[in-house]
Amino acid sequence: MDTDSLRLFVMAAERLNISAAGRALGLAPAVASARLAKLEHELGAELLHRTTRRVSLSLEGSDFLPYAREILAQAEAARIALGGSSAGPRGTLRFAAPSSFAQLHIMPLLPELHAAYPDLTLDLRLSDTRFDAIEGSFDLALRSAPLADSSLKGRKLADDTRILCAAPAYLEAHGTPAQPADLAGHSFIAWNSLAPRELVNAAGETARLSPEAMRCRTIVDDGDAQREATIAGAGLSINSLWSVAHELDAGRLRRVLPGWRSNDFSVLWLVYPRSNVLTPKTRIFMDFLIERLGNRDAWRG
Repeated sequence: MDTDSLRLFVMAAERLNISAAGRALGLAPAVASARLAKLEHELGAELLHRTTRRVSLSLEGSDFLPYAREILAQAEAARIALGGSSAGPRGTLRFAAPSSFAQLHIMPLLPELHAAYPDLTLDLRLSDTRFDAIEGSFDLALRSAPLADSSLKGRKLADDTRILCAAPAYLEAHGTPAQPADLAGHSFIAWNSLAPRELVNAAGETARLSPEAMRCRTIVDDGDAQREATIAGAGLSINSLWSVAHELDAGRLRRVLPGWRSNDFSVLWLVYPRSNVLTPKTRIFMDFLIERLGNRDAWRG
């Protein structure tokens, strides 16, 4: 089983196009098809379903794909460890991140990243819904939560302090809560569900925020939409400081109960499957993000 064939399979699986994968590697379509057929024969399994109109990943191919990526990563790491490559990071890095965070803080960094690493392609998968870093076969993922999953390893990117805020117009019309008990009856824009949240202050005192005790008529699963609804005056909401720091500075939002924050111990982690080799491209991208975004004082509250 040679790495050239594995690389061809990985590219064909990602593009669902054998001819395009072959051309990217300098192979004629017939040669690419023959090389994949030989790999399938060696493995005793059909990795890709072919019809006259389309190519799709078989069940066996889907199971094999993470292992193929792992073998290629191991081979690259071995070459670099032996001094076999003096070039910068190259290839495609699959990175999953919350859409809200990526739009605000990663997209503006892309020109700098591309200029510094011209041979690195970033395959971004963006969603504010929860994802599985292992099943998704990502090289790296950004996750905002306590790192309790034993199948993952990670490095801290930044604090993820979450606060209550509202638009000035809303507070002028409905009043500004002075203590947690004053939240009852206020309009609230909930994140994903009506589950209660715990607030904590600097003295360690806690208070319960219950959306059901408030007037909650909006539940969203998109951070940008939640922030914009809050700016529009639809109610109070809990937002990450990284999401609303600019709006607070500009006066479009005001912090509510400034001595309190959400008591969820959330941190922005850059995570990758524990079984993965930390490839040079992954390590360099992690270092790049931590250098540009890590430990921002405005995100600590």
